[in-house]
Amino acid sequence: KFAANPFTLLACSPDEREQLLGARTFASDKYPPSSKPLLHPRTGGREKIRVAYVSGEFRAHATSYLVAGLLESHDRSRFEIFGVSTGNNDRSDMRQRIERAFDTFADGSRDTDRALAEMLDRWEIDIAVNLNGYFGVERTGVFALRPCPIQVNYLGFPGTLGADYIDYIIADDVVIPHDHRDLCAERVVYLPHSYQANDSKRPISDVTPARAQAGLPGDAFVFCCFNSNHKILPSMFDVWCRILRKIDNSVLWLMQGDAAAVDNLKREAAARQVEPDRLVFAPRAKLPDHLARHRLADLFLDTLPHNAHTTASDALWAGLPVLTCRGSAFAGRVAASLLRAVGMEELVTDTLEEYEALAIALARDTKRLGRMKRQLSENQRTLPLFDTARYARHLESAYAKMWDLYCRGEPPRSFSVSPAA
Repeated sequence: KFAANPFTLLACSPDEREQLLGARTFASDKYPPSSKPLLHPRTGGREKIRVAYVSGEFRAHATSYLVAGLLESHDRSRFEIFGVSTGNNDRSDMRQRIERAFDTFADGSRDTDRALAEMLDRWEIDIAVNLNGYFGVERTGVFALRPCPIQVNYLGFPGTLGADYIDYIIADDVVIPHDHRDLCAERVVYLPHSYQANDSKRPISDVTPARAQAGLPGDAFVFCCFNSNHKILPSMFDVWCRILRKIDNSVLWLMQGDAAAVDNLKREAAARQVEPDRLVFAPRAKLPDHLARHRLADLFLDTLPHNAHTTASDALWAGLPVLTCRGSAFAGRVAASLLRAVGMEELVTDTLEEYEALAIALARDTKRLGRMKRQLSENQRTLPLFDTARYARHLESAYAKMWDLYCRGEPPRSFSVSPAA
């Protein structure tokens, strides 16, 4: 009966049916539905819809970097926005910004699942949004108690939660094609452009370090991937090493994990006839500085079966093109969704053979890459991916439709949100 953690499964299994089975088994074992749900019927008579976001990552974390602008952009004439933190307070500027973005905010990190569920019920929340799913400091047990009439899987976990008490999953038609809806336990809500929120206020440092300061050769072609090291599987590393062997004077710039990961990657590079010093490792940095150093790279190479998510948006926001291969599950299609929302679908491939060939072609055609960088830079503020206000209207339309269905006594169903003008 026991299953692997579904988040771990995303990185090693591209099979959506396997992911659904794993999520259902995990939910049934660890978070079974309560035999005595807390839910009290809502009348729908209030002027504003009450939405609560529950997250363990309301701090200097990728989730908050994505949603901060969204939370600030919600229409307060139609929605009342609540926040529940289940993780630590790092007292960062981002934590303070997140707290200010809510109409009501509670630190529930020391509370039990039942206490948090009772708080949501007491607040008479209409729509509860699980921003973690099975990722990070997650509290899916709160949702298993069914404190709210509408419960939503959104953003933090790129896949189904496999739980019948989660009514909807927020997606788009790239990450969950319409003919894949039966591979989700939830009903699918399709947003225009991309499912992923982004913050149009994310600051990028004006100071770009010299390549030498980042440990990069001044005249090399710099491929980079700032994904977590656990997403680098042997099959992906095989492709990267073949690309490095075919592009002279090129390096691969990776995020620095622990010492064991660095040693392992260097050893595996050598085993693939790539000099270990052609791998360069970037230490952690403050977000504005991290975004600025993307300018030193020439092309971002994505991973499979678990794509770049926030890291892909970071690269695009910083003006760095991202090359991806469309996977067979939600987690492997995110970068394709993001690239569509910036008008760069030419960087989406469908096989690793195509991916490898295009990486080599782009490295040999720096003028083409230069045009892509200019396109990102010149159109940044108007691209759908980074139009936070427009995205907020789309998500609010989704919430309003969910609430309308509930108030009419209709069961949840999949639907698409029309693009805002």
